Amino acid sequence: MTSTPLADSLTFHTASRRHLLVECADLTATMALHHSLEAADLPGVTELIPAARTVLLSFDPARTSAEILAEAVRGLGHTESVSDTAREVTIEVRYDGEDLAEVADLLSVSPAEVVKRHQAATWQVAFAGFAPGFGYLAGDDELFTVPRRSSPRTRVPVGSVALAGEFTGVYPRSSPGGWQLIGRTDAKLWDLDRQPPALFVPGTIVKFVEAEREIVDVAANGSAAGAAGAAADSASDSPSASAEATSDTDEAASTVGPHSLEVLRPGLQLLVQDLGRPGFASMGVSAAGAADRSALTTANRLVGNAETAAGLESFGGGVLLRSTGDGVAAVTGATGTITVTAADGTVLTPRLGEAFALADGDELELGPAERGVRRYLAVRGGIDAETALVSSSADTLAGLGPAAVDKGTTLSVHDPRTAPHLVDPAPARPRDLPQAGETVEMTVTLGPREDWFTDAGVETLLSQVWTVTHESDRVGLRLSGEVPLERARTGELPSEGAVTGALQVPPNGQPVLFGPDHPLTGGYPIIASVDDLDLAAQLPPGVKLRFTTSARPTPNTRPAEAPRTNDNEG
Repeated sequence: MTSTPLADSLTFHTASRRHLLVECADLTATMALHHSLEAADLPGVTELIPAARTVLLSFDPARTSAEILAEAVRGLGHTESVSDTAREVTIEVRYDGEDLAEVADLLSVSPAEVVKRHQAATWQVAFAGFAPGFGYLAGDDELFTVPRRSSPRTRVPVGSVALAGEFTGVYPRSSPGGWQLIGRTDAKLWDLDRQPPALFVPGTIVKFVEAEREIVDVAANGSAAGAAGAAADSASDSPSASAEATSDTDEAASTVGPHSLEVLRPGLQLLVQDLGRPGFASMGVSAAGAADRSALTTANRLVGNAETAAGLESFGGGVLLRSTGDGVAAVTGATGTITVTAADGTVLTPRLGEAFALADGDELELGPAERGVRRYLAVRGGIDAETALVSSSADTLAGLGPAAVDKGTTLSVHDPRTAPHLVDPAPARPRDLPQAGETVEMTVTLGPREDWFTDAGVETLLSQVWTVTHESDRVGLRLSGEVPLERARTGELPSEGAVTGALQVPPNGQPVLFGPDHPLTGGYPIIASVDDLDLAAQLPPGVKLRFTTSARPTPNTRPAEAPRTNDNEG
């Protein structure tokens, strides 16, 4: 194994105040850089998100900076080949995909030749994204450069083996997709009872073979072998069953304890949230977690919980809960009425940001949100909910964690004696949050792809008033402006890492502000990222936005190469 310097082939881009995007010359260099960064374990780096031509570095600004990291990355050498130490898996495939004949025509070979060469090639997982367990596999046969379908399917069956661009992949769950389908497998790509849960993690070597049996399961050694139970596997990977399939529920979580909350009315959306599940990007899993992190941590401090304890996130209000047993609670975030009605009819109105008692039989009502849009309820002990990857956060895009809370659900609360701190009686000062029709100024950090827009386009971003539309959720807020952002480059990027708060710009020129459940990677250019993520979480539809720039952590260096088309989205 040899090492070579990387400095001459790298380009650095600011992605946010705590993210640095490193661009490489090609996929091979990107995979090598990712491997080198994993081995180097640079101080202050908290997570790596590899993609087709880039590696996104998340870092702690208290421990390092973009400038320091860029210099450290420039000094790295990389290993030319790591395949001799890589994990290997074998996937059995039935080559009966709907697009097999069309792919053969596109590649000017027979369907049999496509199958033969797909099996003969050695595939390596370059990066993960699109969905938990989905890996982008790069091969060593140059034949496989396949355009995506001109019209994506609204539903691709779980286990579909597909091609797009230079990659092959296997759909771990049923979802929309535009890749060309050449076969199917029953190998389970995502299983929280397996370590790691994702069968495909970056660096894994994958070999495809013709299925000899109808049913395929994943053996303990990582290979795909015959076993019964494909129907159960398919059901567990379907969207309707994703909450069950992606949880490692303890028996205690399903047993209602001495203190619980019965949901009489969930409002527009009621979710269990904690601070999320960072550190699993290599498996295609984003951190998710509370949209307004400061509101949740404040509520937990008020009732004496650890900041990481699970609470309830209410979008829009309209929530009604009944307490079984006694407890201590606090509500933070958006303003609106808070009412506690006792069993004897006594009505109390606790203040936002203060701890208050709940007695057995009390009904707690959160009226409609008035300023801001999300409220957080913490109960001493914390909500006792199912977990996925050590977090109770509900990821609405990936289907990880507890499902949205429905009417009639009873939520158990951990024993309040397990809370580590005393209840804080001092009220927390409510923040000044916006309501529809008001104008909010938000600071943004330009990058990583502002060079994909004309100077006029960047000026439009910063000078124009933008409106948050009703097409907004935890995945992202769609913004509307009179003048779309003008592009200097057409086409799409090869998929690259995206951060919460990113302003991604689709072809219509109207930005989307990414929320906590955003896709881990994306192919549309990101012009900037907002600095105040907690404020972004409290922007209701109809609020007006003006963006202003913050100081750039490190200068961008712009590649001179022509734009590439996006060929690797799911």
